Amino acid sequence: MKRKSRARIPEGRPLIAPSLLSCDFSRIAEEVRAVEEAGADLLHVDVMDGHFVPNITIGPLIVEAIKRHARTPLDVHLMITDPDRYLAGFAKAGADILTVHWEACPHLHRSVQAIHDLGLPAGVSLNPATPVWLLKDILADIELVLVMSVNPGFGGQRFIPQALEKISELRAMADEIGCTDLRIEVDGGVTKDNAAQLVAAGADMLVSGSAVFTSGDYAGYIAALRG
Repeated sequence: MKRKSRARIPEGRPLIAPSLLSCDFSRIAEEVRAVEEAGADLLHVDVMDGHFVPNITIGPLIVEAIKRHARTPLDVHLMITDPDRYLAGFAKAGADILTVHWEACPHLHRSVQAIHDLGLPAGVSLNPATPVWLLKDILADIELVLVMSVNPGFGGQRFIPQALEKISELRAMADEIGCTDLRIEVDGGVTKDNAAQLVAAGADMLVSGSAVFTSGDYAGYIAALRG
């Protein structure tokens, strides 16, 4: 099952998306260039509102600033209440992929449709306690599922092992209904020590923040994540 907007997500498996939440924001342009030169496939941008999650990060103006320096796609993850109000603003700012949370969207199909109307691939994220089966009726309409392997809101948390089972279950469900091109992304506690397990379970997009930006060797760490 192919989707027109699918082409906007880079090819390859696994794709590595350093999370800019963990970069040095006083040097963000340099950090963007550094991880891109080190081999990043995408840049993961965590948007938090202090309401849906207990932290506040960035808005469209910062995304627009990042876009001016980025050569790789911006993978924008909206951890916010009522994301529909902000989809157009983030698209205009330069998002190349928009992901909303199942838990934040009472009319999820409408939210996905709105992202597609903006010409972007649509992703849906699941918190650790949200079961995979809840996506069954939307899976054919989206390009990406983001499995949270920590509770969203802060970087540097410990990986929740149950995410591996969720990834496997999600990949099996996608294959069963013919969504063979669905991208499965995982975010939270992703390191070089568990990356291979995540890919083996069915993930093909790995978000890693603290591990990359504290490694002292961006290129080496990204290569290790890629396996």
